[in-house]
Amino acid sequence: MEGSGSWHAIDAIDWNRIEDPRPRRSAVQGVDETLEEFLLEDEEVFAQSHGVVLLNTDEAGTLSVTNFRLLFVSQAKKCVIELGTIPLTTIEKLNDDVKIQQLPHLSDKKQPRELLQVVGKDMRVIVFAFRPKSKQKNEVFDALRRYSKPANLWDLYAFSCDPTTVKNDSDPKWRLLREYFRLFRKSLPQVQGVDEVSLSNDWWRSISDDDLFQASTFRSGKRLPVVSWCDPGTGAVLARSSQPLVGLMMNFRNNADEKLVCALGTKTMDTKRSPRKLYIIDARPRANALANGAKGGGSESSSNYPRSEVLFLGIQNIHTMRDSLSRLRDYVDTHGAISSNGTPSAVSVVGDRRNRGSTWGGGNLNSMTSFSSTLGEWLNHIQNILVGASWIAAQIAVESASVLVHCSDGWDRTTQLVALACLLLDPYYRTFSGFQALVEKDWLAFGHPFAERMGIPTVSESGGSQYELLRQPSLGNLTSSPSRNALGSSGSSSNTSAQSQTSNNCSPILLQWLDCISQLLRLYPSAFQFSSKFLVDFMDCVLSCRFGNFLCNSEREREQSGVANSCRCMWSYLADLRASGGSFHEHYNPFYDPVKHNGPLVPPAAALAPTLWPQFYLRWTCPSESQGGDLESQWHAMTRKYDEAMKAKDIAEWRAKDIKTKMESMKEDLQRERRASRTTLAMAQNAQRENAAIKKAIESIGCTIKFSVDENQVDKTEVLSYSVRREPDARSQQDENADISVSISAIEDSLVSETPGDHFCESLCPFRTREGCRWPDAPCAQLGSQFVGLKANFDAFDRLSIQDCYFGPE
Repeated sequence: MEGSGSWHAIDAIDWNRIEDPRPRRSAVQGVDETLEEFLLEDEEVFAQSHGVVLLNTDEAGTLSVTNFRLLFVSQAKKCVIELGTIPLTTIEKLNDDVKIQQLPHLSDKKQPRELLQVVGKDMRVIVFAFRPKSKQKNEVFDALRRYSKPANLWDLYAFSCDPTTVKNDSDPKWRLLREYFRLFRKSLPQVQGVDEVSLSNDWWRSISDDDLFQASTFRSGKRLPVVSWCDPGTGAVLARSSQPLVGLMMNFRNNADEKLVCALGTKTMDTKRSPRKLYIIDARPRANALANGAKGGGSESSSNYPRSEVLFLGIQNIHTMRDSLSRLRDYVDTHGAISSNGTPSAVSVVGDRRNRGSTWGGGNLNSMTSFSSTLGEWLNHIQNILVGASWIAAQIAVESASVLVHCSDGWDRTTQLVALACLLLDPYYRTFSGFQALVEKDWLAFGHPFAERMGIPTVSESGGSQYELLRQPSLGNLTSSPSRNALGSSGSSSNTSAQSQTSNNCSPILLQWLDCISQLLRLYPSAFQFSSKFLVDFMDCVLSCRFGNFLCNSEREREQSGVANSCRCMWSYLADLRASGGSFHEHYNPFYDPVKHNGPLVPPAAALAPTLWPQFYLRWTCPSESQGGDLESQWHAMTRKYDEAMKAKDIAEWRAKDIKTKMESMKEDLQRERRASRTTLAMAQNAQRENAAIKKAIESIGCTIKFSVDENQVDKTEVLSYSVRREPDARSQQDENADISVSISAIEDSLVSETPGDHFCESLCPFRTREGCRWPDAPCAQLGSQFVGLKANFDAFDRLSIQDCYFGPE
């Protein structure tokens, strides 16, 4: 098999596209318009009830069923209550027959008569109380029962967006190719005396296409051994597959499978080095592996694979994990600070002592023993996965051995172990971009059945829509899971059976893997670029089915349903979320140090004692305690306070700068006013001196100067006058609107007493005749101020320094 040709062949895969067969839905009329601000894009309301009480917090509000979620809006706060708002696909089950026995000291309160319990896959149990003798509860319950378990894949909210708004950054197949190129490109150790160790050597080229086909028939679901990770320094590989079909007596063999598996542990061309050892890890308990032999499966025998060793990790199946999480959820809800029965744990314990009985939402004083058993059971599963993945990583990093991992089908426990071991081995996977590459490689590309594990519909090969896509087993004597044998139609008559089959295969496989990562975050707080909050939001996005990345059971089904072109991408959403908060966003790990942890992580066995992941399991029932003891949460809380203080500081500095600018502007204005005032005062003083000089000069020629304020004053004499508007002065006693009138008057001879000035006029007037003064029948030089032809005393005018402009025309 040529390595390069096989990769380019992936681009030639052309799966038939299945068109969307769903009828268009119509939203309910008469929806409260005040809730529109809380709806997401393309979100429609199908049922709505007012006056509903969230019993967990005793808060009233409006409950709405949309095509995406169950939305609860507080009536008093006018905001969305996160505890009462849950995506439809996150709902695991509904219960409309809920009975709560109230405590004695609360028996006098009015009891709600219509209760609806909603159990979520995200560890929340919420109860809503409706008004008695109304149809509100039935409307909401019917809508939830219909839309939380849709019959068609295209009924999910992820397909509600406009396809033209979907941005495809790149094809998932090409991203997978780039990741494998990154791995294989590094597999060229630069060590003297050692030839190349890579997957393109002669041992790999010795595997033909026919060998691969023959080997696939020997593995369940034809999931033959495939390399998931390669050590760039030693060439050791981490591979994965499904169980071999050895039969009940474990005596079936396949030469092509043995050849392929042995090739994983081939040695280098250096003859001085010992042969590489191969570990075959069976994730199941030994008893379960033997039981699968009765169905045609089983496990390998080390005698058939040279230099190999077979080990069993004892990790339980999906049904055990689902039941364990269900018991943990019930107990956390019962004894949390916020319980679905509306009473905290301390009150419920006291009440049970008085009643000496056990009720829903209660317990007894010895219930902590039950809690220890329930918690220990779940943490034991987490520890088994942690120990198994750490052991695998240690053999590859320390011993340079190759490891093949499988369980029954090779897509649940195998994915958990391989993905967690890759996270320990490669620091690239502990970054945001590496985490995405890891999930797309080991969870999506290798076909983890997300639709089965989350209980959502998928597509069938015939083009219809159902809850399961039948995946044919490789041999007829190996039966598949019950859900794969029972294919339901898309009609309503088969919805119940289809949902029942799906619920039997629901299991928190992805949640357990994220739980293990949170334990490693606690052990190595500076080794991961992302935080525990990122893991919580990642899990919520997967459960909500808001995006198309984790729909269906395989890449083929996602290609058939057109997910890439019809649904938005979760990775882009998370990246935009981080970009909006900058480097201080809560998804970033503030203690991340890539230099300190630039190699594999090999935790000792003694350190692998897990604790309850409070950020996920306790966030609904104990919100304060879920964040209280976490260093990371405290840092983010301090960072938020610091950001708020910095914002307040920036606002204060901006205001101070603005005030300073305004003060400087006012100071400049004041200085301009002062300069203008001094200029005006100087001009006024100059004008006063000039007016005094003019008055003196005019009086010297026999004229009088008269100033009057009264504009209506009428003089019998002929007046030559002008008026000016004076600027207001606080010291002025005149009216601000009054005009100063300056009059220059020529007085009649009869009104002028005999003064030396009269003789002066008579002797100098050019219009005077022998008969004497002819005025008013003739012009008067004194009255008209016309001194043409007069003999003036120019020396006197020079001494007065009078300018010619003061004697302009009338």
